[in-house]
Amino acid sequence: MESRIVNPRVGNEDGALDLSLRPKLLADFIGQRQIVSNLRTFIDAAKNRGEPIDHVLLSGPPGLGKTTLAHIIAGEMGVGIRTTSGPAIERKGDIAAILTALEPCDVLFIDEIHRLGRVVEELLYSAMEDFALDIILGQGPSAKSIRLSLPRFTLVGATTRTGLLTSPLRDRFGVAFRLEFYQPEDLEEVIRRSARTMSIPIDDEGAREIARRSRGTPRVANRLLRRVRDFAQVEGDGRIHRKIADHALLQMEVDKEGLDVMDRKILRVILEKFQGGPVGVETISASISEERDTIEDVYEPFLLQQGFLKRTPRGRVATPAAYKHLGIATPKTAVQDALFGEQ
Repeated sequence: MESRIVNPRVGNEDGALDLSLRPKLLADFIGQRQIVSNLRTFIDAAKNRGEPIDHVLLSGPPGLGKTTLAHIIAGEMGVGIRTTSGPAIERKGDIAAILTALEPCDVLFIDEIHRLGRVVEELLYSAMEDFALDIILGQGPSAKSIRLSLPRFTLVGATTRTGLLTSPLRDRFGVAFRLEFYQPEDLEEVIRRSARTMSIPIDDEGAREIARRSRGTPRVANRLLRRVRDFAQVEGDGRIHRKIADHALLQMEVDKEGLDVMDRKILRVILEKFQGGPVGVETISASISEERDTIEDVYEPFLLQQGFLKRTPRGRVATPAAYKHLGIATPKTAVQDALFGEQ
């Protein structure tokens, strides 16, 4: 999956360049306008009170700016940020070392927070609520419990799977935002901004062509921009316009709707092997040799948003739009299911 040009997760080549393209201030953050507006209010209020902002939970598909917003929060508050991820924190001692090293008002960013171990998560409860760390020394009858005071800090958690968060953890976040896929016009602005940063000549039509195939995701838009630049330099005059963008994206097998080979493979499996569905995600996973979590986190959100798939109690069902996009005749039952739903 990592080799997919439209994979919204961070790839090996994205890290350093992503950092240079990320906005540092809320004023420079493109899209998610309601979230940015509310976050500005919460940050200004916290700064006026001289307090850290409440714990923030950021959810939504990968590549939409959760990590960027975490760094912006720290930057706007004028404090340090410590970053880690749920899978990286395996023991109580790991999270205790991180928490005790924080300075007052610092931001602790935990990516994939839904993957925290239960023991580690329970230790976070008192840290988030009481800014204290309960530690047990020794074992058996001689064991002693001590409470360490922590500086007041802000935990920013990011997750692609809100449903996997336990209620006790979710309820301890004072602020919760869900990031949505970007509109093409916002992605155009993202692409133009990135092109300026990387000194890539691009016209409006070229930016629009890349934006409409970027799956509503800024990280994908920036990756496509870099690859289209390569085609423009080798097969054109170095300038990105609509014709070279269309040619480059088709060469990379990204179609007019932003679907790549794997997206089309999923749809074809449902349409051709299972007559349009319903079919369970485990069956789809086995058919395309891809993990269930990857299908649910990476592939499905965009296919659902674009109206190519729908979820039903009995499984996934392809819509008439999927038949049309792949040039397959739509069975009458598929039309009825899409219009009236399963009874």
